[in-house]
Amino acid sequence: MNTEQPIPLSWFKSSYSGDEGGECVEVAADGTAVRVRDSKERSDGPQLAFTPGAWTGFIADLGRDGL
Repeated sequence: MNTEQPIPLSWFKSSYSGDEGGECVEVAADGTAVRVRDSKERSDGPQLAFTPGAWTGFIADLGRDGL
C-alpha cells in the first residue's frame, strides 16, 4: 500500500495574467516537473507537466516568437 503524501506545491500566477480573470495560468515546480494549470480551475482542473529541460525550451521558444 502506498502511504506517501503528495508534495504540496507553491503555485505562482503568470506575470502576463491580468487581475480581471480571463486568461490566467499558474506555474509550480516539484523537483521533477514544472506544472502549469488554469487559475480558474485550481483544484479539479487538468495540469500540464514539463520536464525541467522541456520547460526551459518552451520558455525560450516563447521569447523567440515575441509572445
